[in-house]
Amino acid sequence: MRDRLVTLVCACGALALFLAMFMHSDAGTGGRGDVPRPTSEERRASGYNGAMAWLDEQHVRTVSVRERFNKLAVRPGLAATGNLLIVTLPAATSFKTEELPPLERWVQAGNTLLVLAALSDDPDWAFVLGRPVSGDLSLLTGLEFELAAKDPGSQRSASGSARARASASGSNAAGATRKGVPDEVGARIAATARAFAQPQRGTLVPNGSYAYFSGVSSAVALSDYPSQPWAVKIPYDGFVLSLAHQQETGDGVLWTRPLGSGRIIVSGLGSLFTNRALGLADNGRLLANIVGATVGPRGAVLFDDMHQGLGAAYDPAKFYSDPRLYETIGILAGLWLCWVLGATQLQLPGAHVPAPREAELVQVTGGFLARVLTSDAGARGLFEHFFRRLRGRLVGGKSEPPWELLERLAHGSPGLAHGSSGQAGVSAAELRQLKDWYADACAARAVPLGPLQNLMVRIEKHLTA
Repeated sequence: MRDRLVTLVCACGALALFLAMFMHSDAGTGGRGDVPRPTSEERRASGYNGAMAWLDEQHVRTVSVRERFNKLAVRPGLAATGNLLIVTLPAATSFKTEELPPLERWVQAGNTLLVLAALSDDPDWAFVLGRPVSGDLSLLTGLEFELAAKDPGSQRSASGSARARASASGSNAAGATRKGVPDEVGARIAATARAFAQPQRGTLVPNGSYAYFSGVSSAVALSDYPSQPWAVKIPYDGFVLSLAHQQETGDGVLWTRPLGSGRIIVSGLGSLFTNRALGLADNGRLLANIVGATVGPRGAVLFDDMHQGLGAAYDPAKFYSDPRLYETIGILAGLWLCWVLGATQLQLPGAHVPAPREAELVQVTGGFLARVLTSDAGARGLFEHFFRRLRGRLVGGKSEPPWELLERLAHGSPGLAHGSSGQAGVSAAELRQLKDWYADACAARAVPLGPLQNLMVRIEKHLTA
């Protein structure tokens, strides 16, 4: 019992060492794995699986893009023009500089980029990610965004309050550091506590009769946390057209600008076409109008899944956040412990080697001699012992070897020792074979020892018959 207990302790220690070395801690993800990301495979509230399935039913080709944008132009089976790329911000994976110029050329060639940025709404996946939206949005669209202000006084007030909050945050951070509690953790807990019990609606209303708003009176976005309105800044080298505004605040939420032969559409409401919002108001009709106006006969609707963490490459964060990994490890660890404690022999029994018997000793010795003794030498030894036995049985056997007596026996002539029957029955063929093997042995040629021994045994049986 003590041996089993020691084995259990050592096995648990080895298992703990394995987990410490090879298992990844997701403490730094902030619970991000529990919030679904807006990808085309996601069937929960924040995904685009409903939009993709609906477009497939309408015979509109859909593609899940799981590689960076610098490979769009060379993607096999994709038309050069007439495509719509849907990008959602904030992104889980940062955009690289080398993929932005190819994306711009791809749009200029006659494609459309639709960016759904969570600016004026704040769904749970955008809040949990916590990455800034305006920076990536400016890189993708060439537009700059700033917090919307009703008037200069309110803008100054907002700026002053922001500076005041920054100053208070700095003093609170210093105090929190002294207390050993990071201020950002407290701020995040406070923001989480401010989450809405029910998602709040933000209503998109068209500014005029555009092709995108045929049959659309409003579209609804959903926010799980409080949000702030943003405004677009007109670029120096072009213009931007405001297509819609938010009914609650009056600020713009949908803009478009041409780029070469293509077009860029920006929505400040990032949750318009997610699974939980697609069936609200006229959201589905708005998506259908955008697809109908931008996708060509051979074009496709592309969903950017790569920058939402659904890349074709290996993703260690997704691997370690999969609960099936830990279920498998638990099962294997349990089976391993059962095998260690139940199926292994902890103490080997004492080895008991019996003394060898006479037959075994003879067999071992014969095997050794058979490996080191040549057949002709063995045959000469067999002949020597055979002739010695014959001289004890035959009368007048003075020749060496006694071939004359064996020849007389082969012809049935008398010559046996006293007490023998006198009917030897040795054949001439056996005697001739015996002479040939004797000549081979004397000439150091190979002799079959087994057949030679059997022949000598038969001759001796004839002599004693």
